[in-house]
Amino acid sequence: MHDDPSPGPWAIEAEDLGKKYRRRWALTECSFRLPAERVCAMVGPNGAGKSTFLGLAARLIQPSTGTLRLNGVSIDDPAVQARVAFLAQDKPLYARFTVGEMLRLGRELNPHWDQAVAERIVRSGDIALTARVGTLSGGQRTRVAFALAFGKRPALLLLDEPMSDLDPLARDELSGLLMAEVAEHGTTVLMSSHLLSEVEEMCDHLLVLAGGRLRMAGPTDALVPAHALVTGRAVDGRVPRELTARHTVVDSRVNGRQFSALVRPAGPLTGTAADGGADWDVMAPSMEEILLACMRSPESPALIMDDARKETAA
Repeated sequence: MHDDPSPGPWAIEAEDLGKKYRRRWALTECSFRLPAERVCAMVGPNGAGKSTFLGLAARLIQPSTGTLRLNGVSIDDPAVQARVAFLAQDKPLYARFTVGEMLRLGRELNPHWDQAVAERIVRSGDIALTARVGTLSGGQRTRVAFALAFGKRPALLLLDEPMSDLDPLARDELSGLLMAEVAEHGTTVLMSSHLLSEVEEMCDHLLVLAGGRLRMAGPTDALVPAHALVTGRAVDGRVPRELTARHTVVDSRVNGRQFSALVRPAGPLTGTAADGGADWDVMAPSMEEILLACMRSPESPALIMDDARKETAA
C-alpha cells in the first residue's frame, strides 16, 4: 500500500543522504528538512552536489546511503512522482513535436494537468502552439519547459538552473510566475541557481552545498542576522585572536594592515585596544556576501538552523 501522497508539513526530508560514484562521493551526510510552500534556493560552486541532489529527488539516480521523503512520501514509492515536477538544466524536449503536441503529451501523462496555465505561459511569450520545438530559441524552449512543469500542478517543483538562458525581461516574468504559484497553489519550489541576486530577491529559504556536503540551511530571515561583517586593523598580519577565539569566523581576508571577516557572533563583537577591537567596524552583510564567503570556505563550520534540522529517530 502506498503512503498518503497529499502534502504534509515538510516538502523534503533528507536523512544521511549520500551518492557515491566509484571512489568519489558526489553528496554525503546530507540531512535537512524543508517546510512546504517555500521558495528555496540551492546554492554552491560547480561540483558541490546540487544536480546530484535534484537527480535523487527526481528519481533519476538512486542514493547510496540514507533516506529521502517528498511531501511525506518515501522516494522509493512510485506514487511520489505524481506530485513532483522536475525541470532539468538541459530542458529536454522533443524537437520534432509542435508546442501543442508537447502540451498534449503533458496532459496525457499527468492526472492533475492544467491546460489553461500551460497555454497561458506559452502564449505570453508569443509562441505559437503550431511551432515546432526544434525551431525555437533557447529562451522559448525554456518557456515551453516551464509550461510543462507548471501544467503538471505539482506540490513540489524542482528546478536545475532554470533561468540561465533567459533575457532579463523573461526572467523577471517567470520569477513572478513562480512567486504567484506558491501564493495561489501552495507549491514548494526548490531551485539550484548561480544567480545570487535572483536568490536574494526570490527565495525565503536557503541550502548551501560545498564539496558534496550541506554547509548552511534555513530561512533567509534567520540566516542573514546570524552573520556579521567585521573589518579593522590586522594584528601581526592576521585576524585578531580576540575575534577568532570568541566567534566563528566563516571567511577572512587580510590586505596590508586591514582585515575583513564574515563571522557568526557568539556575543557582542568587541575587543580590547591591544588586539585592535577599538577599531573594529561591524556591519550587516548582504545575502550575496554570506553565500560567497561560505563557498570560498567550504571547511568552515556548518550552520543548520532549527527550522531546517532533520530530527533523527531515537
